[in-house]
Amino acid sequence: MVSKIQAEVAHEGETGKVSRANFHDRLGRTVLIMRPGMQNTASEENNIKHLVYLLENAVLNLSEGQEQMSWLIDFSGFSFSTKLSIKTARDIIHILQNHYPERLGIAFLYNPPRIFQAFFKVCSPSL
Repeated sequence: MVSKIQAEVAHEGETGKVSRANFHDRLGRTVLIMRPGMQNTASEENNIKHLVYLLENAVLNLSEGQEQMSWLIDFSGFSFSTKLSIKTARDIIHILQNHYPERLGIAFLYNPPRIFQAFFKVCSPSL
């Protein structure tokens, strides 16, 4: 049976822009795979709901005794015309800071754009 939230965010997951891997890393952490280049909608609310749904799913699938997760962020196909607004990015950071503190064990960035270094320097103190 599909829950209400699953039905609301199903379209967000069609391209695989964010998914939970069917394996854990060597430390037993759930792996979330994010592909910003596969962004398929402009709905800020549904983008955030989809991410929170997957974060909660990742937490539920942590190995026994494990409290953190791993992220693989694949920037292949990413362009700055991707429909993720600064407001949405800020809201996501707020949610991660206030509701998922210390859940991120490690993040791997694959093929990040060069401008990302400047963005990371600005955002990293708040992360």
